Amino acid sequence: MNNLYQRSIEIILENQSASGAYIASPNFPTYHYCWFRDGSFIAYAMDLAGQHTSAHRFHHWVAERVNERKELVRTGIAKARAGEKLTEAEILHTRYRLDGTDGEPGNWPNFQLDGFGTWLWALNEHHKQNPETQLSQELLDAAELVADYLSELWSLPNYDCWEEFPDHVHPHTLAAIYGGLQAHTELTGKNHQVVTDAIRKQLLSGAEAFGHFVKFPNAPAVDASLLGLAVPYGVVAVDDLIMRKTIEYIESTILRDGGIHRYALDSYYGGGAWILLTAWLGWYYVELAAKCPNLTTGLQHKIQVCQSWIESHAGNDLHLPEQIAENLNDPSYYQTWVERWGDIASPLLWSHAKYIVLCLKNTAPL
Repeated sequence: MNNLYQRSIEIILENQSASGAYIASPNFPTYHYCWFRDGSFIAYAMDLAGQHTSAHRFHHWVAERVNERKELVRTGIAKARAGEKLTEAEILHTRYRLDGTDGEPGNWPNFQLDGFGTWLWALNEHHKQNPETQLSQELLDAAELVADYLSELWSLPNYDCWEEFPDHVHPHTLAAIYGGLQAHTELTGKNHQVVTDAIRKQLLSGAEAFGHFVKFPNAPAVDASLLGLAVPYGVVAVDDLIMRKTIEYIESTILRDGGIHRYALDSYYGGGAWILLTAWLGWYYVELAAKCPNLTTGLQHKIQVCQSWIESHAGNDLHLPEQIAENLNDPSYYQTWVERWGDIASPLLWSHAKYIVLCLKNTAPL
């Protein structure tokens, strides 16, 4: 493996706190927290890289956060079943300080469901990587609470994986919940089919008008997070016709000069291409090549373009940033964000994690 791969593992391990939490970015004060979403993908990368102890510590950190808030979760479940709206104080947060305490109230979107589904998926993947190790009761109890929470709240509008647009029900969020509940079924045998069938039906219905999955209902625009519908959450197969059409639309609208942007109207730091998304697209190509050997040659070229683009944008000390300030959607917003929060986050542990995943998936036999 190359130096950037090894350095990515080092950066993640160096920035895992004693509690087990992964800081999102050590050099970007706004990201001095651990998100379930980022952390779950980081833990998955660590499992793939053989760093199982690191992943294990993270999963126990998550379980501690959930279990110590079990009454909060149960209240949320009960209110959702009764058709009542949860207050801000009754929402289970998806981001915490490294010591496990809540972040400052009121300054960050807290109602985000995708991170919980992603955690259930990553926990199941952790178990698959370590089948000889029985999951602790602490982990199973937390997983049960999260699965029940998602089963009751899945249809509610909430912030997307970019922590925007809280008035929508987002395809990536639905896919993460789908993948998480499917994973919980694998772990425990509990049946979530009523919910997962409803989620899949809703996602497919939303794609009918355009022939591809979309960012918002009734509009053709896509979001790079739609990659998750196939990889890793498995709502549809990687070679599903609608998924293939979605990828084509992504390639034609938000993939530029090797890097993929979040969505066409993104203006965060001007809306550059993201490292983790480019690695995610490469991961999708790897999985598609495995499913469709007749496409391998063309896909291998695309995979290499993704990996080379990432490697060419590694910064000082081989740090991978969150995004690259090139081919910006709206350059006028770049300086606005720099003045507000400082330079683009670097290193971003989620970027390094997705690069690790791409490297390891790309070296596996097709």
